[in-house]
Parts: sequence; structure tokens; C-alpha cells
Amino acid sequence: MSSKKPFWPRVSPHFLACRRGVRAAAFDHAVAVGLSGGADSLALMAALVAEGHDVLALCVDHGLQDGSRAQAERAAEQARKLGARAWVLSVETAPGAGAGPESMEAAARVARYRVLADACAAEELEVAVAHTADDQAETLLLGALRGRVTGMSERSEVEGARVVRPLLGVRRADTEGACAELGLSAWQDPQNADRNFRRVALRCEVIPQLSRIIGGDAVPALAQAASDAALDDAALRTPPITDCAELAAMAEPRRRRAIAAWLVGEGVEVTRKGVGDVGKLCTHWHGQGPVAVRSARHVGQRLEVARIGGKLALLSGH
Repeated sequence: MSSKKPFWPRVSPHFLACRRGVRAAAFDHAVAVGLSGGADSLALMAALVAEGHDVLALCVDHGLQDGSRAQAERAAEQARKLGARAWVLSVETAPGAGAGPESMEAAARVARYRVLADACAAEELEVAVAHTADDQAETLLLGALRGRVTGMSERSEVEGARVVRPLLGVRRADTEGACAELGLSAWQDPQNADRNFRRVALRCEVIPQLSRIIGGDAVPALAQAASDAALDDAALRTPPITDCAELAAMAEPRRRRAIAAWLVGEGVEVTRKGVGDVGKLCTHWHGQGPVAVRSARHVGQRLEVARIGGKLALLSGH
């Protein structure tokens, strides 16, 4: 721990919750953090510094909103004031990647994680990102609407970046409360109020309604189910199951999860229809052609899943 005077109040329960999440993640001394300047990432960055880590804050400017560069610079300056190193990184999101806000958001996510991976490569750093239990609950519902119940893992590789999510057990109220305790000015991303994004609609409309229905907070149970699903997916990916006879012998729910886990590991966008069609290559094989799927890593790229030699194989699309 640093000998400097603590920058946090002696009584700061919300910040303590964030610090406990960081401790449990067992980081190396040096670690990067994705810092947007929002409450979640500010609280995470501050917790990493408070726990004595050598912190490199990576502030990504996508250039998609007016004033985005200035906002990235403000986030970097807040990190430096707390004792972290900070870089501002500019990325370009591929134009024409999609017509709607969800497609542009997906393209921006790919670009963001690639630049984070590049920035961390020289020092071989993990990068901490500030997904909370509330984000985990939203992820479960988003996946369910696509026909695949899933969750975020504490550690995963995304676009070459070694990503760690130490706040999956921490509530958004704690990150916001931590910023208030520390006197940090958090950026309010206007997209977080835009209900054209499915995640925002779930956050603002669906989850509150679920909480009213059950007479309590719906997030903890949803987040726990998402964490359990992430563990199941990890088990099914180690090693991945691609043998068609083995998959055909499984009960349908397990077969669907095994196929979805393999597709995720191969960087394929998972949909209910796609998983079902790939499953038919195993259960209803009559020499049919490959199943068209889309890449989750390269926006717009088409791929195919074929049955070759009794096993599932991923091919480049035509």
C-alpha cells in the first residue's frame, strides 16, 4: 500500500464494496482499466489505485459523439489526480457497419476491445472493466431474448484483450455511491437514457417491472443465474464438443448450450435459430448444406457451420 494520505473517507461503505471486488479478483501488481469516465469505471479505477496497484487507465475516444475527445481527456485527468497513469486512445468505428444503434454499438465494442488489447500488449497487462451485477442481470435477459441464457465470466478474452470483471458482485448503486463518497464527477453517457437500445429498455422498464412483480429487487437473482450460466458455458467449452454423434445423444437443452458455447468460443454471433439449425446437422442429418451464421468479431462477416467427417466445423462464408 502507498504511504500517501488516503484519498477516500474513513467511512465509505460504497467504495469499500468496490475495493472488496478488486481484492477478490487477485490482480497482478500492474493492471490496466478501461475508463470511460462513467461512475462504474471511475469507481473501479479508484478502487484499483486504493488497493495499491500500478494502474494504467485507458480512455477510449470513439469519436461518435460531440465532445467525446474532451470527455476522454477529463476521465484521464481524474485518473492522474488519484495516482494512476492514463492514456487517451482514439479509434475509428467502421462506417456502414450497420443501420441501427445496436449495430453501431457492436462495432464500437469490437473497436474498443481491439485498441485495449493493443495498449496492454507491451506490458502484458490484464484490463479491468467495470461491469456490475446490474449489467450481469441485463446480459441474462438480453441473451434469453436471443434464445440463449448466458452471463459474463469474471475473466475472458475479448478481441485479444485479457479482460477481468471484478465488479460483477457489486451493484451500480455502489459505484455511484463510491463516486459521491470520493467527490468524483461521473460522466452521464446520453446513450444510457436512450431506450432505442435494448439494454437500456430492459434496465429502465423491464427490470423495474420484474421487481414490482416479485415485491423485491430482481437483480440479485438474475445476476446469480447469469453467473451460473457463465460457469456452465466455461465447462462446456473445455474442451469444446463438436462430435455430432455425441451432441445428438445429449438432451436438447444441454445440446443447445454445448453448441452455443462452441459458437461463442469460435467468435460466432449466437441466435436461437442459428443454434437450432446447427443442432439439426447433428440430430436430423440428411446431407444438407452448411448453416449460415455471422461473426461476432468482425461486423458484417458471414460464416458457415458445416458437418465434416461427423464433426461440426466453422468455414468462411461465400
